[in-house]
Amino acid sequence: MTTDTRFSIHLDDVIRHIRDLPTLPEVAQELLAELDNDENNLDLINEKISMDHSLTAKVLRLANSSHYGMNSRVVTVQQATSLLGVKSIKNLIRTTILANRFPPTPCEGFDFRVFWRHSIATAICAELISRALHMKHDFAFTAGLLHDIGRLVLVISYPDRYAAAIQYRNMHDCYMLDAERTILQVDHIEAGVALAQQWHFADAVQDAIRGHHQPEIPGIHSLASVIHVADAITHALDLSEDQNDLVPTLSKRAWDTLALSETEYLAIFKETEMRVEAVNQILT
Repeated sequence: MTTDTRFSIHLDDVIRHIRDLPTLPEVAQELLAELDNDENNLDLINEKISMDHSLTAKVLRLANSSHYGMNSRVVTVQQATSLLGVKSIKNLIRTTILANRFPPTPCEGFDFRVFWRHSIATAICAELISRALHMKHDFAFTAGLLHDIGRLVLVISYPDRYAAAIQYRNMHDCYMLDAERTILQVDHIEAGVALAQQWHFADAVQDAIRGHHQPEIPGIHSLASVIHVADAITHALDLSEDQNDLVPTLSKRAWDTLALSETEYLAIFKETEMRVEAVNQILT
């Protein structure tokens, strides 16, 4: 590919823009930190949810979605959290907090709904994979949710330049990563890692962002392989409903490292599709 420098961006400029982005509010940072504490019980989580009317509505809508097939309507937060379970509630809170920090910005060719559908699907799939591997589920969900977050950084900070990269991708039918590198001279991996560092996310999550396209990086956390495979699966299942979507090249090493059986993968595919449909009903 021929390098185009008209819209190039220096990584140092991206980092400066990240420092100017709104940080997570203190209450949100505290809530995210509390979600990582496995000792938190349902009563504490119910109390936190009840303080946010928007989150309360989302929790009730998820509990009443067709995925859970309840015969009677769920009307209280307590009923909803009992039905959904601590893990699902925590993940819904994580998704809501992060999505609220990046309101839609005009950028020709970029669809925020498609972006979040893919991010949520990858997070759900990664959590299911990590559960099958007996890894820490919360890290997997968060890493899946954040793996492409650098795209939002670039879209919000440089909407016109990112639109040029999207146009290049469409014209050349290439991966978005290649279009970013050709047009912007910086990619969503670098921007995502910079944001994760600025917001003090765990090293494992930073590694997952850094390696979700290249999980073979020496010394990288094994979570990168989980996110890499989950990303490929959600693209293959077309869960973002993006007509221009391309399935990324799957790393055989990452696939072999996970060593899951065909039966396990088929179960993961089915559960991912069902859970994504339920969450998308309330978030998109």
